[in-house]
Formats: sequence, structure tokens, C-alpha cells
Amino acid sequence: MTERKYPGTYNARRDKLEESWDKPFGHRHAIMIVTRFYENVSRHKMEGRELVAGEKEENVVLEFDPQPPQEMLVACLWNISKGDDGGADLFSFAAITDEPPAEVAAAGHDRCIIPIKPEHVDAWLNPDPGNLAALYAILDDRAAVL
Repeated sequence: MTERKYPGTYNARRDKLEESWDKPFGHRHAIMIVTRFYENVSRHKMEGRELVAGEKEENVVLEFDPQPPQEMLVACLWNISKGDDGGADLFSFAAITDEPPAEVAAAGHDRCIIPIKPEHVDAWLNPDPGNLAALYAILDDRAAVL
């Protein structure tokens, strides 16, 4: 499982849902309600430049605060990975991310959470594993981030 192989993974890439997230995708869906989100970016990418010779990468945490203020319904997956040989079970949760909108990309980040529209909440939370196309359609018909 992805969450055991890469501990601390809290994002599920949309383009890897059927590969790395095949067990929960189509089965174990959730919604996370947020009013803002944060992304880690490299300072030089945020400033739209290359690293200067000898310069080390520096991390900057950016806050994205939609205007007007609103609740975003972020598409998520959850899972339970059973522990091996009596080890502890791992309960995990990941927000689904995709290519960023222009505002997030301009700030230097290459991924962004996917907020879904309120009218898709019931279908997202009650997925049909035999109709993954309908789930991708929900992710494609996303709500605006900013």
C-alpha cells in the first residue's frame, strides 16, 4: 500500500488513482471541508527563477485563501492497511490532487487539491466501483479553488 511504502503521504495524485490508490478509489471516499489551504513551494520557483550557483533550495509555505471566503469540499480517500504479523493497523487519509489552476501554478506549485461541487457530494461519498468514469467526471467538474 502507498501509505505504508511512503509514510506521511497525505495527497493522492489524480493520475495515479488506479495505480497507487486502487484499493480505496471507487470504494472509500471522503470529503474534507476547508476554507483555505497551504502548499510548500521552493522560494526560487515562487519567485519565478532558477537557483543561483551555490544557492540551496529554501522551502516557503504559501496560504491560499479563496475570495470571497467559502468552504471547499475537497475530494479525499481513506483506507485501513492491516498490520503484518500482529503489527498495528494504519488508518490513512489523503486529499486528491491534480494539475493546479493558474493562480497556484504562478505561485510555484505543481499540484492542487480538487474541490468538488456540492451537487456531487452524495455520488462521491457513495461511489460505484463499477463506474470509475463517473468518479473521474466528478473530479473533472470541479469547483473553483480561488
